[in-house]
Amino acid sequence: MQIPDLPNIIHYAIPFFVLTVIIEVILTVRVKMEQYEYKDALTSITMGLGNVFIGLFTKGIILSVFLFIYNFRFFTIPFTWWAWFILLFAEDFVYYWNHRVGHESRLFWASHVVHHSSQKYNLATALRQTWSGSFYTFIFWIPLVFIGFHPVMILMQMSISLLYQYLIHTELIDRMPSWFERIFNTPSHHRVHHATNPQYLDRNHGGIFIIWDKLFGTFEPESEKPIYGLVSNIDTYNPLKVAFHEWFNMLRDVFASKTSFLNRFKYFIKPPGWKHDGTGKISNDYRNEWLKTKKES
Repeated sequence: MQIPDLPNIIHYAIPFFVLTVIIEVILTVRVKMEQYEYKDALTSITMGLGNVFIGLFTKGIILSVFLFIYNFRFFTIPFTWWAWFILLFAEDFVYYWNHRVGHESRLFWASHVVHHSSQKYNLATALRQTWSGSFYTFIFWIPLVFIGFHPVMILMQMSISLLYQYLIHTELIDRMPSWFERIFNTPSHHRVHHATNPQYLDRNHGGIFIIWDKLFGTFEPESEKPIYGLVSNIDTYNPLKVAFHEWFNMLRDVFASKTSFLNRFKYFIKPPGWKHDGTGKISNDYRNEWLKTKKES
């Protein structure tokens, strides 16, 4: 099977990122007459550049691991149009579960929280990427290698998904056409995902498609103005704190908590907010409180 020489489209897209961020700044300030948070955007861009730099090393490691596993594949799927079509859905299905676990397991949230740490929602926020996630979250894509998709195809589709998701990080677009909203992830759907409103927590995990959320019960439409950020915001522009604050908090809970070894281990696998003594609050707790208040009113 001939393997095509596919480019690293994320690197080629950097000028596009710069141009569109500048356009969004102009539209926000001059058209919408709203203030633009430049410090927040600079932090997001710094996180994005750090992610690209770290990716120069981790992508080589990931590709090597995938190529090794590819030797044990069940099938050999060629580089054909129908294979790319199937991979479009298969990769997005995998991304959904990676993204969902990133919200429901603190070990994975420790890296993903970076992307949610901004209290703003714009194209610059899309660039606020993890510095640690690429070292271990790639395990979710291993089943695609076993099935028989070539690692080069998988990495390319992952980049395509990332580019698509960049475009939906904006408040300048209200709604897409209804048929599009039913199938694809959109700015409206993703605003919900980034919001801390109780009913919005841990919802809309899809990458390109929103169908997985509707299928697995994690879809929530945008019904009120989203409040962005974290349930407990970190209020810092320091890239190091943004990148590693949750790692510090998680490891502190693991090693400093006076409890059993099993409970210490649970700090890795339980949802963010979980406490061994029952004093913590996870997303479902906030949502249930909101539902109770809504019923009473």
